[in-house]
Amino acid sequence: MMTASIAARRSAHGQALVEFLALALVLVPFLLLLPMIAKYQDIAHATEMAARYVAFDATVRNEGTTGWKPNDQLAGEVQRRFFSNPAAPIKTNDTPGDFKAHQNLFWRDPLDNALIRSFNDDIAVSYGEDRSSSRAAGYKNASDDTPFIGNEALLDLDAPGIFRGNVSVSVANLPESLVGPTRSYDRFKNIDLRIRRHTSLVPDAWTAANTNAITERLGANRAAPIHPAVVLKDVAEIITPAVLVMEGLPGGCGSPCGPQIGKLDYWREVVPADRVPPYRAPR
Repeated sequence: MMTASIAARRSAHGQALVEFLALALVLVPFLLLLPMIAKYQDIAHATEMAARYVAFDATVRNEGTTGWKPNDQLAGEVQRRFFSNPAAPIKTNDTPGDFKAHQNLFWRDPLDNALIRSFNDDIAVSYGEDRSSSRAAGYKNASDDTPFIGNEALLDLDAPGIFRGNVSVSVANLPESLVGPTRSYDRFKNIDLRIRRHTSLVPDAWTAANTNAITERLGANRAAPIHPAVVLKDVAEIITPAVLVMEGLPGGCGSPCGPQIGKLDYWREVVPADRVPPYRAPR
């Protein structure tokens, strides 16, 4: 009976060894590929953030404000701020070079080759569903101007639609000379991976530099009968005398505390100078 028990233990140990080796054939290649998968995922995340940057730049620089940022400048900012050395300082007109000091040191293959070989050739910025190089082609018609039909010109409104910014990155294949255990790298030698991300939003073209610019837009074209400034002015001429009488009655609040209808200067949001802390240069 003891002999049979020893034989059963040996058989169990042998079965466990076979199961371990079978699992190792599956798990070891996967474990070896985890660093490469993490690098691809990190590049994909950077591409998504870069697409957001391209789209949101259109909210402050478009044909309704100061004009589009030059394409080369925007592409250089995307390359430098999202795909180069993450410790690089943010500077104007700073573009990365194809050398190790400007590259992301995490994005390298097991032979220490860069996964993004050329910033200009492997990183592309485009606009719209057709991935055009023209910023104007980034718009898609939308109905965001429907509430302002008939008032676009009077209010200086512009509703071009939905803007889409695209960023794509070509990731280099692993070199043919790379040999790993269980040939785990072979499938990545001809993968021709291209990561694409995009962000769509509705830029607010009705922007102004300050409150004076907003007042000027609302108060312009007063000769137009449907302009809100004209309507408010007419209402104010009717209500103001009654408001003055009510303010002067006993128990009234005194002038001027009533509704300041049509007085755009009164409703201007200005922070008093004494509420703004003085600037202190960093030490």
